[in-house]
Amino acid sequence: MSCIPEWSPEGHIQLMDRLGIKKSILSITSPGTHLKVNDFELAKRITRETNDEIAQICRKYQDRFGWFASLPLPDVEGSLDEIDHALKLGASGFALMTNAQGYYMGDRRFDQVFKKLNDHKTIIFMHPTQCCSLDNPDADKPLAQYPTPMMEYFFDTTRAVVNLLLSGTVTRFENLTFLVSHCGATLPPIVERFTAFSTRMLQGCEKLTGDRVKELFRTRFFFDLAGMPFPDLIHGYLRVGQADRLLYGSDYPYTPGPVVEGLSHIMDTQLKEMFEEAQIQKIFSENAESLGL
Repeated sequence: MSCIPEWSPEGHIQLMDRLGIKKSILSITSPGTHLKVNDFELAKRITRETNDEIAQICRKYQDRFGWFASLPLPDVEGSLDEIDHALKLGASGFALMTNAQGYYMGDRRFDQVFKKLNDHKTIIFMHPTQCCSLDNPDADKPLAQYPTPMMEYFFDTTRAVVNLLLSGTVTRFENLTFLVSHCGATLPPIVERFTAFSTRMLQGCEKLTGDRVKELFRTRFFFDLAGMPFPDLIHGYLRVGQADRLLYGSDYPYTPGPVVEGLSHIMDTQLKEMFEEAQIQKIFSENAESLGL
């Protein structure tokens, strides 16, 4: 279980003010709210308490915060109940981990959940978590001597997005908007590779071309700029995605405040070198506002 940094709404707002941020979207990231394998009752209780508390914070500071609700996946029935509850509380969307105890986003067992989210035309913010194998759930992650966020978060995001695409989840549920962390992670260089496999070698999956994936990235996905995308990753992303689909992201408080401030200055400099001011304004605010955030 990850160590959760100390956080307060007042401290968050102070950081926002220093960086000129009008509004933040709060969410629970890795490891999510299903903390004990197969203990669905505990997961439902933690998820409900978490969503209720975040909703209360956002009501108190409604001009500064919105929120994405958690779900107790892989518990499908519990998640269906929580969708109704969270929407009544005013959630702007839902934060899902890239995998739920080894079941990756796009797994057909989650179709009822995606259908209900689709019926409500919701936003799904996906955040990476530690990779997990159903065949060997207790196995150590590869290269366990390194922190999971350093590499594995990017790889797990890639697994989840590829599975969403090849499973047909993205095309079957047309009302969903997907927000991907960390500027597309390691997706950009392998788009042509996984689409080639889908059309030439794999059976029972969505047949996709690289051009079709890029079209979906332009129309169904947004990508945030957390995770140190400068100076290199951003250029890989722009080969498969567009600036019009970028959003500011900070990873705060898991990324400490002083680091967030330092990265924001790098982002300011790099964006000014790459884009006109009108495009920068879209990245920092207008793209998010177009989503109702």
